[in-house]
Amino acid sequence: MQHTFVAYVEDLPGVLTRVASLFRRLNININSLTVGRSEREGLSRMTIVAEASSGAGHRIRASLFKLENVVEVDDIAQAPAVTRELALIKVAATHRTRSQIFELVEVFRARIVDLAPESLIIEMTGVESKIEGLIQVLSEGEGQVLEICRSGKLTVRRGHHTSSVLRAMDTSSSESLESEFPEPDAELVKTLEDSATGKSE
Repeated sequence: MQHTFVAYVEDLPGVLTRVASLFRRLNININSLTVGRSEREGLSRMTIVAEASSGAGHRIRASLFKLENVVEVDDIAQAPAVTRELALIKVAATHRTRSQIFELVEVFRARIVDLAPESLIIEMTGVESKIEGLIQVLSEGEGQVLEICRSGKLTVRRGHHTSSVLRAMDTSSSESLESEFPEPDAELVKTLEDSATGKSE
């Protein structure tokens, strides 16, 4: 079973080594690992994809959380999530094959980011199966795949928005808005209006 762990770790030297050493001790291979800055200052977000038994997820998550400099760990393998991967694919291209490659790129909704006399680079963002499909079709064609660079999975849970995100998206329910900003008393509003216009007795 494939597990996807999202860990927030402190931006300090040696954290990545500790995480990799943990999976080595557990004899579990890491399929992909991506690290980058997060929305929290001083913390990086680490996305780890690994194959393990269905019951091993809780044990791996607990072991990760016990590591020094690890602040939070989540296993989102079975949770509704948005998952994407970035791939850069360099393909050999000639005047004869270039038009065919351009057609494939359009079909897969990828794009050309570099064009040279004897090669071109394709950029594609999508799920793993879609990227694998493009690579397979390119490999079966006349153009030779020269180099592949892939980011690994990037995953974010669906939903679970904080109040600040909901306000930014302007999707807060009317009930929550009313509880946060209750309707002012009508008599009080009239009194204030009269005071402002000099009509209050």
